[in-house]
Amino acid sequence: MSLKLSKTLTNTSNLSKSKSGFDDLKQIVLSQERKKILLSFQKNFGIRFKSLELLNLSFVHRSVSNESGQKINNERLEFLGDAILGAITATLLYRNLSDKPEGDLAKIKSIVVSEEILSGIALELQLDTLLILGKGEELTGGRSKKAILADALEALLGAIYLDCGYKEAFNFLETYINAEVNKVLEHRHYQDYKSLLQEYSQRYYRKYPVYTMVKKSGPEHSRIFWVEVSINGNVYGPVTGKSKKSAEQDAAKLAYEQIINSK
Repeated sequence: MSLKLSKTLTNTSNLSKSKSGFDDLKQIVLSQERKKILLSFQKNFGIRFKSLELLNLSFVHRSVSNESGQKINNERLEFLGDAILGAITATLLYRNLSDKPEGDLAKIKSIVVSEEILSGIALELQLDTLLILGKGEELTGGRSKKAILADALEALLGAIYLDCGYKEAFNFLETYINAEVNKVLEHRHYQDYKSLLQEYSQRYYRKYPVYTMVKKSGPEHSRIFWVEVSINGNVYGPVTGKSKKSAEQDAAKLAYEQIINSK
């Protein structure tokens, strides 16, 4: 899906100057096909933008500007959206969990706004289908990368805030955040097994787990990593993952669960 950017500055847009803060925002020319896609997204998820161009901008990854030489991408919106996300999440936690102390609220918030959770919400919203990526990022599976998906969700929040206001951004995200908070409270959320294993190992063995990459296979754009973890003389794995980080996480999960279940 292509994005056409003109070489002239937008000097007459009230939105770009008084509301969005993008004084150097170039005119984005959307095809009729792209407009239909964005309108369908709005209809499906109950939002309505005055500026489809601003909505579209929230999906433009920096790889586009890296390849085209033009500076327009969603990073500024992501910066803004990160703050909006934090405010919404903190408000919901404060309002709904009056029995929890500050420390518990902070821990829950850190889980809910993590890359793992945000990328999952982004997939629920089908943001992967809306992303505009550079050719290189597209070829290396950018649409499924958690970091890109999480960033796009934050950028979308920033765009909603600018175009529709904080209340609309809050209403848009509330259901998703509450659902993730409930998962945390019911221990159904994603858990960082590397941290859990490290805490356990330090507490009972006074040692750190040691991760070893046994091998890696496959072409550059689709590598498979084989990782094992050693703890207190015992080796767990190897397990495989599409990145070294994910393989280490799965190895830690295997070790932690086997250790706990053997008690």
